[in-house]
Amino acid sequence: MTAKERIQEVLEKCLRFASADQTEVVVTGQDTYLTRYATNYIHQNTAETDTQVSVRSVFGKKIGLAQTNALDDASLKRTIEHAERIAKVQPDLLDFLSLPSKDDAGEITAQAVFSDRTAASTAEERARAVGRITALSVKNGFDAAGAFSTAVVRFGIANSLGIRRYTEATRANLSAIVMGPTGSGFAEGLQSDVGKMAVDRVAETAVGKCRDAQNPVAVEPGDYEVILEPAAVADMIQFLAYMGLGALALQEGRSFMSGRIGQKVTGENFTLWDDGTDPAGMAIPFDFEGVRRQKVMLIEKGVAKSVVYDSYTAGREPGKKSTGHALPPAAQIGALPLNLFMKPGDAEVEDLIKATKRGILVTRFHYTNPLHPVLTTITGMTRDGTFLVENGKVKSPIKNMRFTNGILDAFDAIEAIGKRPALVDMFGLGVCSAPAVKLKKFSFTGGTEH
Repeated sequence: MTAKERIQEVLEKCLRFASADQTEVVVTGQDTYLTRYATNYIHQNTAETDTQVSVRSVFGKKIGLAQTNALDDASLKRTIEHAERIAKVQPDLLDFLSLPSKDDAGEITAQAVFSDRTAASTAEERARAVGRITALSVKNGFDAAGAFSTAVVRFGIANSLGIRRYTEATRANLSAIVMGPTGSGFAEGLQSDVGKMAVDRVAETAVGKCRDAQNPVAVEPGDYEVILEPAAVADMIQFLAYMGLGALALQEGRSFMSGRIGQKVTGENFTLWDDGTDPAGMAIPFDFEGVRRQKVMLIEKGVAKSVVYDSYTAGREPGKKSTGHALPPAAQIGALPLNLFMKPGDAEVEDLIKATKRGILVTRFHYTNPLHPVLTTITGMTRDGTFLVENGKVKSPIKNMRFTNGILDAFDAIEAIGKRPALVDMFGLGVCSAPAVKLKKFSFTGGTEH
């Protein structure tokens, strides 16, 4: 029996075992292979196969959720019964209308991105790739750490209203943090096809950043021009999505979009959309309710356009339909965009540096946290390569800085945009395609000792 046949069998069994008014079954299975390395040595290889079954049972407006990763009949029956018992003791979810029907779900025309090379990738192949990174690190007297993972992910969805979906996708993720005595560098790659992974680029970028980051100096906190490389831009976009680009946040008045649809929220050169059908973003053509994913323009030329919906949030607004952005059943935070694209510009990173009189070049952020969702204020630290730029040239590495800034304020201050977007993992569920940007102002509120 193939994986597809086995998942479809589980879906149909669960529906046969169910007695609720409506039932939804989501099966996610994955084969994940991981190679970890540190201090220039591989120290761990793992292989994991797991399949999880999530059941939503509906009685009227009462909903219960239960999960299992045991696929025998007795376990599936217990999970169905558990979800139904939970549902019966829940209060009514007054805004709930229905699970999506087959007609609601739409016709699927796009395909998930699947690579046979990724599915067949071996530990030896991953080790050789890691070896190219560690060899360059050793040559320069540094220590490299990171991970190289490949995965095959399977999604099966069925409900009692006629939805039946199945697809498979692949993903390969390579990261490298290279550490020297007084500074570090970082690079990563994300691909569906492991054969397209630019291993040497990752190695050379991370080692080069580390080499350039040695002996950093301290600079005073304050407002600076800033050049953000794609990883830092993607970090801000992900938090923008989490805080305000889902319908539930809009409906509850905690989104920056609340009361501002059709109004200017960023600079005119910022455009952001979500498209789960675009293979450039590692597409999966339907959401976790089985509804066809739609392209949704979120912010266009600085103007707030729309947010994304699942079936529940669509039911809370007359005339709205799901845009195909439901999260896994246990998430319970409403719909979110998971395949984000920021419109690139026409500049190289070197052009952004040349256009900077006195500013800071940031490789990436870490420990980013939201402070105020409506104002989109976040705080965090720079990491793995932060540099002072003066008169169009990188002058010196600097010690890491703490920033506190509004995401919308940052995107309102864009002066130029890079033309080479990079794919960055998004919460382990999706991806963000983001270019580098130059901002005329960004607020650094503190420094560090390193």
